[in-house]
Amino acid sequence: MIEEISFTIDAHQNHPKKPSKAFRKWDGKTPYSIHPIWSAMTILTETDLDEKTRMEGYQTLIYHDVKEDTNKPLPSNLESRILELVNHMTFEGGSEQEMQEIWGKPKEVRLYKLYDKVSNLLDASWMTTEKRAKYEEYLGKLTLDAEKNYGILNITKIARAIGRIK
Repeated sequence: MIEEISFTIDAHQNHPKKPSKAFRKWDGKTPYSIHPIWSAMTILTETDLDEKTRMEGYQTLIYHDVKEDTNKPLPSNLESRILELVNHMTFEGGSEQEMQEIWGKPKEVRLYKLYDKVSNLLDASWMTTEKRAKYEEYLGKLTLDAEKNYGILNITKIARAIGRIK
């Protein structure tokens, strides 16, 4: 775990595609790496998920933005399943592409995206009202999908609390 966290910190801190990708948008000072680390740690608290989903989710979430936002190659020793999941999490065309194409991805990827999006919404003070509304709508769909496939989880409770989901 420490190696994966250190790798992610290094990737975002020392190898960002753009200098702005090293920091969170909301303050421009907080290291970007807290986002994948928070997401990965949060899925590990989901004791209602099976161990395979939790561990694959942890690894997918810890690496999910390395490919998208940094120039550092993913570790060569990653299992092919984790590489596949990370690839499914990566959308080069941005959030519009993601919001359309996510529904054709495996249910695990949609679950992992929920962690990603909750983390983003926790520090969304930089979002316009319009962007936040669109984000909350997407979060709501991801939440309903997760509840349908996995039941009520800690992440769906958090999503409902911060996303104004009905």
